[in-house]
Amino acid sequence: MDPFKDNTQLIEALKSGKPKAYTFLVDTYHHKLCVYAYGLTRDHDLAEDIVQNIFIKTWNKREKLKTEFSISSFLYKLTYNEFIDQYRKQKNVFPLEKKYIDELTIITEDQDPSSIEQMIALVKKEIQNLPPKCRETFLLSKEEGLTNIEIAEYKSISLKTVEAHITKAFAILREKVGEKIEGILFLLFG
Repeated sequence: MDPFKDNTQLIEALKSGKPKAYTFLVDTYHHKLCVYAYGLTRDHDLAEDIVQNIFIKTWNKREKLKTEFSISSFLYKLTYNEFIDQYRKQKNVFPLEKKYIDELTIITEDQDPSSIEQMIALVKKEIQNLPPKCRETFLLSKEEGLTNIEIAEYKSISLKTVEAHITKAFAILREKVGEKIEGILFLLFG
């Protein structure tokens, strides 16, 4: 059973320095935050480091926590900020990686993490609802990382047909999800 009835009670217990509150926080959010951090980094070890760092920071700054903040949103935002800090420490950021960070910034700014998870779930569902040939071509491109030429050869179809399927998939997904589709696809497929 959940020992902390609500967000306020959990934050008050953390501020008081109660070890059970910290243990509850780690037990509740560790896996979720690792999944989120891995989605940002595509590196299991770095994701673990990021999450470990944010739990340490949360504990060290527990007195400054505000009861009106959602602890979930706070942790996701800290994870994202830690990811950006780690990225900035690397000297060279390639243009594609910069686009990736920019897309993630657009998605995560002022977004509740649960709404990000809902958007990812929605995109996954909408991908499954794409017309079969369109879906297969789109997933070969995004999930498998094949070029349009490789897809055309693999499926024995013209390059124009491949481009048409991918364009159609983007149009359908953009209509269902909106302009944040690019960033969500980055989270899903990198």
